[in-house]
Amino acid sequence: MNDDPRDVISLTVYDKTWPEKAAQEIQRLHQACPFSWIIDIQHIGSTAIVGLTAKPILDIMIGVKDIAEARALIPIITAMDYVFWAENPKKDRLFFVKGMPPFGEARTHHVHVIEFNADEWIARLAFRDYLNQHVQARQEYAQLKEMLARQFSHDREAYTEGKTTFIKNIAQQAYQAL
Repeated sequence: MNDDPRDVISLTVYDKTWPEKAAQEIQRLHQACPFSWIIDIQHIGSTAIVGLTAKPILDIMIGVKDIAEARALIPIITAMDYVFWAENPKKDRLFFVKGMPPFGEARTHHVHVIEFNADEWIARLAFRDYLNQHVQARQEYAQLKEMLARQFSHDREAYTEGKTTFIKNIAQQAYQAL
């Protein structure tokens, strides 16, 4: 999505203000997007996992009834200083970034719009909740992320792909624990 050399993967220690900052952004999204077809908005990703080293980017997931109908969010969320990724090859979701160079200094927020209770919705929440409850898995994930950030500091796709197997395995463990 971005080839700007300033858009670097850099991890930082957990910041206890992340949940409150995410809650504030979720409130802003609720106010700007008062649609009945928005079912839920959740803080996800590494900044939603207490104590986890993370890129200081708040990931927010909006669950909607229908992704086609949700395209109405594009002008609203972009008016909130987000950039919409129109070329996203995954047509089952919408993706927005706030602060991404050259539009800002550094990424601060990602908004993922997907259908509520789709596999992706369930997996992301299961992963977050499992790591919040299992210290060993959280530590293993932190080590993996640190290794990948060193190896792929300028390649977001490779960094993300390097986490895929671990994330799928944790989501599977979380399903089995239900």
